[in-house]
Amino acid sequence: MITLNHYLLVSGLLFALGMTGVVLRRNALVTLMCLEMTLNAANLAAVAFSHYLGRVEGQILVFFTIVIAAAEVAVGLAIFVALFRQKQTVSLDDLTSMRS
Repeated sequence: MITLNHYLLVSGLLFALGMTGVVLRRNALVTLMCLEMTLNAANLAAVAFSHYLGRVEGQILVFFTIVIAAAEVAVGLAIFVALFRQKQTVSLDDLTSMRS
């Protein structure tokens, strides 16, 4: 039987893995994917608590969070494409200065 603790453990592991990727990786696209992983970890915890409490509000919140995350990814990728066209790199070390 899978309990709430199992879901929270997986959510915590996903969050830790995502934060580790954000801190350690220097590629902008990988960093964006790791941020999405941390967001999905929070979504998993919200759905798990919603199911555990027998309420639907957490699932509705996750739906809106996923919609906002999709818009965030679209904007983030557009920024990275524009920066790549200008600087010819997606390394965060090379993109620290916004001046050309």
